[in-house]
Amino acid sequence: MSTAPKTANTNTAKDHARTVLQTEIDGLQALMDALDGSFDQAVDRVHEMKNNASHGRFIIAGIGKSGHVGRKIAATLASTGTPSYFVHPGEASHGDMGMITEHDIVLMLSNSGENSELTDLIHYTRRYDITLIAMTSNADSTLGQHADITLLLPKAPEACPNGLAPTTSTTMMIALGDALAVALLHRMGLTPEQYKVFHPGGKLGQRLMSVSDIMIAQDDLPLVKEDAKMDQAILTLSEKNLGAVLVINANGDLLGMVTDGDLKRHMAPDLMEKPVKDVMSTNPKTIQASALAVEAVKIMTQTPGKYISSLIVMDKNKLAGMIRLQDCIQAGLL
Repeated sequence: MSTAPKTANTNTAKDHARTVLQTEIDGLQALMDALDGSFDQAVDRVHEMKNNASHGRFIIAGIGKSGHVGRKIAATLASTGTPSYFVHPGEASHGDMGMITEHDIVLMLSNSGENSELTDLIHYTRRYDITLIAMTSNADSTLGQHADITLLLPKAPEACPNGLAPTTSTTMMIALGDALAVALLHRMGLTPEQYKVFHPGGKLGQRLMSVSDIMIAQDDLPLVKEDAKMDQAILTLSEKNLGAVLVINANGDLLGMVTDGDLKRHMAPDLMEKPVKDVMSTNPKTIQASALAVEAVKIMTQTPGKYISSLIVMDKNKLAGMIRLQDCIQAGLL
């Protein structure tokens, strides 16, 4: 029994990947073009909720792939200062509905807007006058018609060749969730220091450390006055063991810095009798105490093979401390 020969597929996996990515890029472009006033309304409503004395939460709900996306959106919102968590609609129908209060706002994700599992949660929000925001591609769906605000996803083809697996639609949902989180972040004026509160551990927490978190404070610095001799500077250098001595005037203002390199350059029989001001470098590199520690690392390592071992830390125009490359490495910044 003979069979018809199969047509060879000359497309490579990389070709298919490019097609998928381009399809999803086109979907994101369509989403950006479709943004309207409903997005502003959603951000305004959530921001008002956050500032209300009742301290409501932003509840995210969805089923299937939309549920997975919803969990990610809730995590992003929570990490950027908007109290948020995910509620599974099925579990909500079996007791978790009580987790949602009249002070909260619910964002429900469903591409079709017709998932039967969402019905109970939709009815609950209507019964207790809880703001419902829909993220769907079907404004005429059950979800779209009952929502107070609808974030409408454009009708974009799925990247799946059969048009079945959620691909482009879930990518648009994730992107729109990110847009909500970042818009709310800007609205509340979240600073890197505040952001760090939500990310105290791991690499992200390390990268959000400020210079003041790592620096050696002024009280522990090796300091000598400008009229000191080099014998005193070398003694202070040995006692503090920080690789440098800072030279200050009577008011405590920084004048310069004596490093191991300066000692080598001025090595001579009369070195011990020289005034420190004749040996010091007068323009040491500095950084502000409020800067991120990763900025200090960048300055100290910007010339490959010629690392700077330390930076002087200033608080505006006043000497505040010293940050060393060694301490940054120990903190996991390099």
